[in-house]
Amino acid sequence: MTRAARSARPAGTPPASRPAGLRPVWLAAGVAAVLVALVVGVSLGPVTLPPGSVAAELLNLLPGVHLDSGLSEREVAIVTELRLPRVVLGLLVGGLLALAGGCYQGVFRNPLADPYLLGVAAGAGLAVTAVIALGGVGTEGALTGLPVTIPLAAFVGSLGAVGMTYALGAAGGRGRSPAMLILAGVAVSAFLSAGQTYLLQRHSDSIQAVYSWLLGRLATAGWHDVLLVLPYAVLTTVVVLLHGRELDVLSVGDDEATSLGLHPQRSRYLLIAAASLGTAAAVSATGLIGFVGIIVPHTVRLLAGSSYRVILPLSLLFGAAFLALTDVVARTAAAPAEIPIGVVTALLGGPFFILVLRTARRVLT
Repeated sequence: MTRAARSARPAGTPPASRPAGLRPVWLAAGVAAVLVALVVGVSLGPVTLPPGSVAAELLNLLPGVHLDSGLSEREVAIVTELRLPRVVLGLLVGGLLALAGGCYQGVFRNPLADPYLLGVAAGAGLAVTAVIALGGVGTEGALTGLPVTIPLAAFVGSLGAVGMTYALGAAGGRGRSPAMLILAGVAVSAFLSAGQTYLLQRHSDSIQAVYSWLLGRLATAGWHDVLLVLPYAVLTTVVVLLHGRELDVLSVGDDEATSLGLHPQRSRYLLIAAASLGTAAAVSATGLIGFVGIIVPHTVRLLAGSSYRVILPLSLLFGAAFLALTDVVARTAAAPAEIPIGVVTALLGGPFFILVLRTARRVLT
């Protein structure tokens, strides 16, 4: 009997304890995607610059590197002061949203969960609407004249909404399931969205400013927004990536996770808090940009594997590249006008869901 038990344990444990790791080829592909997005994003715009010269100028930013890029002083200023901060912000926000989406999908065991599941979008939307409408800020001044007030309102509103979701979900007692948090998030989002709609009805002159923020933007006045998001991006990335193995364990169920020595509720809430913090930081800097947190992690899962030790780092890299390249489309597709980046991601997200549904249908039939 003892011998049989010993032989049975190795046969059953490898899928949970040793899921497929991150292959170097996928890691190299993710890094290459980020580098390509960086060069392309900085090269393209109203003034098109040679990609080779841009790459050389970017290398000049590294200590000890001195290359002749062939760019004039004006073009160097365009690269370093105008385009590079915007592209870097896009990389940070895209990576954060995709990483948070992958984390939420693991925590809630739902491959279509997104970073706005717990009311982050509704909380940020209400807070920004209140600042613009009740603060008497003009349509342009709301977005450019008060660069601290709007992001701060969005950040506080996002975290406040997540806190309300936690409090409402706690009504279920110690035995509450992830489904309880999802339902709480739906209720909180509906409540906060109703408040936002009421404010917009009472202050119709603010609608244009509010919706321009809601549709998302990557316009930045320099490195200020990047420096605001960077600490939260680092904290979220470190916490989530260090718990990728725990997400793999949580995927087998709470009872099995407990038997393996994991505290499911503690791990789940730590990961939700980290992902929500990163999402709030991203939203505060760029507004609401949808579908990134669904498209990228789900695509990584289909192509590279289902282990969260694979999904999370690749989502971070490919999400960063995805949003930076999407911003290029937003800037150039209707030049000299600029399409809100949230519109572009939504146009990509619709066909993606059709593809997912068709794939799921083939699997089920």
